Amino acid sequence: MFYEIRTYRLKNGSIPEYLKVVGETGISIQKKHLGQLVGYFYSEIGPINEIVHIWAFKSLDEREERRTRLMADPDWQAFLPRIRDLIEVAENKIMKPAAFWSAEGSPQT
Repeated sequence: MFYEIRTYRLKNGSIPEYLKVVGETGISIQKKHLGQLVGYFYSEIGPINEIVHIWAFKSLDEREERRTRLMADPDWQAFLPRIRDLIEVAENKIMKPAAFWSAEGSPQT
């Protein structure tokens, strides 16, 4: 399993607007194409104005296929301008769990 961790630093004060438009429209489009959403978070302590969402994929090939489908979706293309100007910095990581960690999120015994 591979985990894509996407972190966005938003313009100051824009988290409520970002979460509103993603919750109303964006997340359903993403889930339709990307599949397994592990979590969607925003910061309150530490670096402020951050959004982190985590997606799970069986392989990097699956991730590429799913992201290609998302980017080709006209609904997604119409949605992107609603969040694009709210995001100042975007970071993306691909993580693979250690062998001793289970897919359910707890150490294997």
